[in-house]
Parts: sequence; structure tokens; C-alpha cells
Amino acid sequence: MAAPKKGRRPAGGQSRPGRALALIVIAMVALTGGMFWSGHTTPRLGIDLAGGTSITLKAKAEPGKESAVNETNMNTAVGIIDRRVNGLGVSEAEVQTQGRENIIVNIPRGTNEKQAREQVGTTAQLYFRPVLAVAAAEQPAPNPSATPSGSATPSAKPSGATADQGKDKKSATPSASASTQGRAVSEALKAPSPTPTASASGAPKATTPPAPTPTADAATAALQQKFAALNCLDPKQRSAAGVGVKPTDTTVACGKNSIGQWEKYLLGPAEVDGKDVDDAAGVFDQQRGMWIVTMDFTDSGSKKFQKITSKLSAQTEPLNQFAIVLDGEVVSAPSVRQTLSASAEISGSFNQQSAQDLGNILSYGALPLSFETQSVDTVTAALGGEQLQAGLIAGAIGLALVIIYLVAYYRGLSLIAIASLGVSALLTYVIMSLLGPAIGFALNLPAVCGAIVAIGITADSFIVYFERIRDEIREGRTLRPAVERAWPRARRTILVSDFVSFLAAAVLFIVTVGKVQGFAFTLGLTTLLDIVVVFLFTKPVMTLVARTKFFAGGHKLSGLDPKSLGAKPPLRRTRRTSAPAGPVDPKEA
Repeated sequence: MAAPKKGRRPAGGQSRPGRALALIVIAMVALTGGMFWSGHTTPRLGIDLAGGTSITLKAKAEPGKESAVNETNMNTAVGIIDRRVNGLGVSEAEVQTQGRENIIVNIPRGTNEKQAREQVGTTAQLYFRPVLAVAAAEQPAPNPSATPSGSATPSAKPSGATADQGKDKKSATPSASASTQGRAVSEALKAPSPTPTASASGAPKATTPPAPTPTADAATAALQQKFAALNCLDPKQRSAAGVGVKPTDTTVACGKNSIGQWEKYLLGPAEVDGKDVDDAAGVFDQQRGMWIVTMDFTDSGSKKFQKITSKLSAQTEPLNQFAIVLDGEVVSAPSVRQTLSASAEISGSFNQQSAQDLGNILSYGALPLSFETQSVDTVTAALGGEQLQAGLIAGAIGLALVIIYLVAYYRGLSLIAIASLGVSALLTYVIMSLLGPAIGFALNLPAVCGAIVAIGITADSFIVYFERIRDEIREGRTLRPAVERAWPRARRTILVSDFVSFLAAAVLFIVTVGKVQGFAFTLGLTTLLDIVVVFLFTKPVMTLVARTKFFAGGHKLSGLDPKSLGAKPPLRRTRRTSAPAGPVDPKEA
């Protein structure tokens, strides 16, 4: 068998352009299908386009504790602010860090927008409160016909103690029957401190309550009514439950249990403050092979914690639980089995994420951080709509000018450029729509500007390639070899140009904060898509059209007419025509 001849495939050639086209078509179909499947068929709009309020907070550390402004503490603060804002029923509120010490809170237009603005800058309140009663999220007043229920709870123990089964979230429900719950709640409210004992039927009863007064009876009845009426499935009721409550007050609160269901709690006065926690963290216990949350208390906090746990450890569920309450919401309610002091741990069916989240929340009370409002920008819906319309008009004008230039200068080749711009625009739109729910990307006005600038960057790549092809034709080559020989040089230029653009976008994204990052992100995204479109669409299409008679024949409207390009004639050997044979004139001889 004869060996194949070398050099038959042009340099930079692409023998199967159909593969590249099939690949980009599959990617477009998959991304578009994912967009419709997710239900987000339009990009998420930023505050400046949709309307709402954008608040910039700057972290401040206490003197001598500047290192407290770090990534872990900032992320913890973001989580707490996000819980606070979205807990008010504000839909799609966005809270994120920008830079090292800034937090941006974007609050869309909504009925609770004003209340959310007031809550953003306030300091989070973390308390440890004894649990007096637990009920289902929307359970009405105690019913004598109700059946008892119960489940295991997580345990808070000193380091090294044996862990009970449970979860970091509140998995405890009353072990007492519902017929005695109402009496237990009433007696617990009358008691000066949480020191009830279990009755014969299993219901918690208070020991030696003081003689009730008319004022105390009225307050107890009001709190009982509030506890019975509380519906923790309603976000507004959950957020309002702890409003205006002092640490010394008995109150109601909501929280989720181990299977993610909401429960309502009746809680006693706060015994330990969040500032009494010296440190907390979610760690993996190698000996037991499980995730736990460890807590260390300050000197004063150790005394307080020892006092309350000595009381709770002698009780039965749920009266042996203490609730960890953040901003009026119960984030965990572990049970106490023995007296604790300086160190403790919460164990149960934690995974890494839940253990670390609870550890961050517990340590937040000890963070020497405060936040000051740097700026508050409010955009009305009308103004946002006008800015969006202006951005779209600017983009349409820029795109129209580019198309007019391509048609006037490149003629038939402009069809390939316009089709490539369409593919790039489709990919950009679909990816932006998917990035909204995926990473919280919001299309703001600077991002629209970045997309407009990207039109020129994308068109520049086509122009580089087309001009390389024309140069090859001017050298006397036909279209098919010109397309393949022009590609390596054009490819190198396109990659260098896009690398510089992407590098500029990346640097701009890193060193800036606020809306300018939207411009940088969009510019970087469209630059990457430019490479994808040129390699997987423009070049393969150009290879295919070079095989057609219209372009390969150099039609005047193709944009590749050798005569109009001033092409050199090909170097060919020609023979002179010899004179016809015949008699020779003697004179000429």
C-alpha cells in the first residue's frame, strides 16, 4: 500500500467542518433547553433597571482587631443579613460581598422594601433561651383529643462526651401529651425561672409557682394566645414574632426541625448573650467519625452557661432544651444532659455544611465587627425602565452600524459575519438568563454597556479573518487554499486580541466594586464567547462556503472578487506561438 502523500492537507486546514458546527449546535440546543426548563427565560435585571434600593455597607473592626475583617466573618455577616432581609418577605433580595470589606444589599421593589432598609444596618442579636414549649408550625390551641408525639433531640455536651442522635436544627417536639400542654405553658409562664419537673403523665409542670397577680395573669393569657395563634408557615408572622422583644422577656419564636419542617417555640428570658461566646466552629470528630459544633465561652459566659445548664439538665424534654435564637428565629435547640461550663459541643446528624453554618452563626456574636452605611441608591421602576430602554436602543444602534459597515465593505462575506453575531448574541442571552438563578447575576446598566462594547470586539475577529483571506487572494491563490492558509495567522491574532480584552476585564472585575463589576463580567463573558463562535462557527462556515460556486468563483457580490481586490495573476509558464511554415523570401533571408 502506497503511503499517503504529505502536504495535501493545507496548513491550518479543517477537514471536517461539520463536526465543529454540530458541536456548537448541540451546545446551543442544550443551553436553550436548560433555560426553558429552569423557567427563567429572561436575564435577571439589576436594581438600576428593575427599580429598588441598593445599599452599600462597609465593615468596621474594633480598635486592635482589624484582622476580624476577613472572608469568613464577612460571609457570616452576609448570611445573617440575607436571612434578615428575605425573612421579611422581600422577594429575590440579593446580598453579597464586594471587595474585602464591603457588602452590597440589593432590595427589589416590594411592599416590605422600607422595613428591609431599616433592618439591614442593625446589629444581629444572638441569645440562648430556655425552651418552655414546642408545637407544630400552625398547631392551634391545645386540644384534649390530640395524641402525644415525640422525637430525639441533639445534645449539647462537653468535649469528649457521647453524642446523642439528632440534628443541628430543632428536632425536638414535646414529649408531653397535648392535653397537658396548655397547663404546662401556663405554669411555665408563671414560674420565675425555668425549673419545672415532669408530672406523672409526662407533662411538664412548674414547681411551687408564686401566687399569680391580675397583671401576671393577663400577660400570661396574652402570651398563651400569641403562642397558639402563631403560624410559622407565614413568613410575615415568623419575622414579626421577635420584633420589640427584650432579652428579659418571655417570647415566642419559629424554627425548623431536623426534617426541615417549621415549629413554634415558647421561650423563657435569655440566660446567655451571643457576646458571651468566645469562639465556635464546626469540626470533624475523628474518633466518632461525625461532624460536631464546638463552643467556648468567656469567663462571664461560662458562669451563666453553667447556671442555666445545671437547671436544664434536671428536666425532661422539651424543658431540658435551650434555643439558640438569632434575630428572633431559632436556629438550633439542643437538649442538655449534664451541667456544662466553659466548653461545650453540639452533636447530632450534622454534615459539613450544616456544622460550619451553625458554628459561624454562634461565633457571630463574638465578632468585633460593625457596619456603617456607605451609600443608599433608590431607583424608581419608571427610571429603571427608561434606562433599560435607552441601553437597548444604544445596543441596537451599535449593532446596526456594524452590520451596515460589513454589508458595504464585505458584501457576501457580511452574511457569515451577521450569522456569527447572531449566534454570539443567542449564546450571550441564554447564558445570562441561566446565570441569574445559578450565581445571582443581575444585568445592570454597566453590564449592558459591556455587551455593546462586545459587539465591536466580536466583529473585529471576523474582520481579521476576512482580511487575511483577502491577502491570500491578492497573492494569486484561489479561495479554498486561501481560506485554509489565512486561518493560522488570523487565529493567532484573534487569540492575542481576545486575551488582552479578557485580561483587562478580569483585572477590572477584581479591583473594582459595585456596578462596574457588571461591565467587567459581561465583557469577559462575551470575549470568551467570541473565541467559541469564531472557532466553532465562523471558520467551519467559511470552509463550507469556499466550496460554493458563488464565493469560489469570485462573484462581484461575494466580497472576494480577485479583480476588485487587485489580485496578482498566477505565475504560469506559457509558450510562444511559432510562425506558420512556408517559403522563405530570399530578400528576408
